[in-house]
Amino acid sequence: MAALRRLQEVPRHLLVCEKSNFSHDKSRHRHLVETHYHNYRVSFLIPECGILSKELKTLVMDTGPYYSVKNLPLHELISHEFINSFVMKGACYALTYNANIDEDNAAALLPNGKLILSLDKDTYEETGLQGQPSQYSGRKSMKFRTEESTMMDYFSSYHIQEHQPTTALTVLTDLQCPVLQSLALQGQPEKACSAQEHFQWLGAVFSHVDLNNEPNNFISTSCCPQPSALVAKAYLCTITGFLLPEKITLLLEQLRCYFDEPKLAPWISLCVQGFADSPVSWKEQEHGFWKGGEHLYNFVIFNNQDYWLQMAVGANDDCPP
Repeated sequence: MAALRRLQEVPRHLLVCEKSNFSHDKSRHRHLVETHYHNYRVSFLIPECGILSKELKTLVMDTGPYYSVKNLPLHELISHEFINSFVMKGACYALTYNANIDEDNAAALLPNGKLILSLDKDTYEETGLQGQPSQYSGRKSMKFRTEESTMMDYFSSYHIQEHQPTTALTVLTDLQCPVLQSLALQGQPEKACSAQEHFQWLGAVFSHVDLNNEPNNFISTSCCPQPSALVAKAYLCTITGFLLPEKITLLLEQLRCYFDEPKLAPWISLCVQGFADSPVSWKEQEHGFWKGGEHLYNFVIFNNQDYWLQMAVGANDDCPP
């Protein structure tokens, strides 16, 4: 019975919401994107849109390759040759995959050259390194992202494979969307939905959940928060792979430019999800899987260049920055 009760519990998470404007000197949108290093999925939703502009579609389809290297000894990442070839040039990211962060040894290479290790007790004692205990209770494959095409040559003695991110483009029809006001982060009764209501609704849309709340629907009772507006078309794009912060920054800037000309869309949402088993979330903040492994952020971009920033992590992680 105790096990059943635990399964029925809804996993807790921490959600931080704030609002600002892209033109403000103290806006931290760029810093937030640049320090969320290991991203596996990016989704954006544009209401009242049935086709992407040429510039935006080109950017979406050109997120670049990433590489997987099997059975890579960790000492390769601290060799002088590797450091000089990739780390010193910047924009090199690496992450252990097929590893459970709360059970296995894992590593993450950050673009500033720091190597983060998450080790079990036995491995930690064998290495003789000095560290600090994790708040979460062999050699693995690693994924790499770098701007240098020499990655294939450098790891040619190992089993290295190039991958391309996958992109899914969908036009949603007759979508009920929440009414938002950029200054009303908490929402206003009968006038605007709150940031949290929008965040929950957006997750359902990205997951292709039925939001009709029909009496005979036993799978989902979710529905769009009120007040809402019916839009004839909405463009949904999802990119999945190992995605660099630099590419996400370019995408965010391009979405901002969407409103340079008058548009029917009152807002756009851009959501970025990190790898569930990454040892870190933002910068060097420790991350654990717990029940969901979530660490993600979402921008709601308004047509006046105001934005909402929503950041979510599991309840055992530190509060987002």
